[in-house]
Amino acid sequence: MKTVLFAAVLLASVSSVAQAAPVAYKLDPSHMSVAFIVNHLGFSNVIGRFNAAAGEVSFDKDAVQNSALKVTIDAASVDTAHAKRDEHLRSPDFFNAKEFPQITFKSTKIEKTGDKTGKLHGDLTMLGTTKPVVLDVTFNKDGVSAASKLETVGFSARGTVKRTDFGMKYGAPNIGDEIQLLIEAEAVKS
Repeated sequence: MKTVLFAAVLLASVSSVAQAAPVAYKLDPSHMSVAFIVNHLGFSNVIGRFNAAAGEVSFDKDAVQNSALKVTIDAASVDTAHAKRDEHLRSPDFFNAKEFPQITFKSTKIEKTGDKTGKLHGDLTMLGTTKPVVLDVTFNKDGVSAASKLETVGFSARGTVKRTDFGMKYGAPNIGDEIQLLIEAEAVKS
């Protein structure tokens, strides 16, 4: 669920380098983290992530509102570093990964809020339910990566979603309803 959101982060950023039109990028799965934090019974916060996601970004640095993002996350890739809990998260009680193997995000609007910040609006689909979400996005950097030698852009995003809005009601409210999302992503020019 959070993984979808992390892809959205990529679209909302703005940089000072001018460009004539949107440029196509693909999310780099080796440099992407989609993490989430959920409260557990008030005692602690569990941190998890999704290990498999893919997506495309069309990024216009001069007119960020012309940018777009589509992301697909593999629901079965949920990972909290605890095998028994991860199996439960894949079950119908939570992500129901067998019936709903993908979580998707598609941007609907991008707003510039500062020189390197923005709000990314989009539709998140999880468990067969689509709801609007908004993420706060920061543009980190663009240029040729010293590691890959490829044109790369980097973004960070933060936001909150309510899992019960998508029908994921197991354990609520004892297991937190509000899920914090933390997304770090790099995308490589296509």
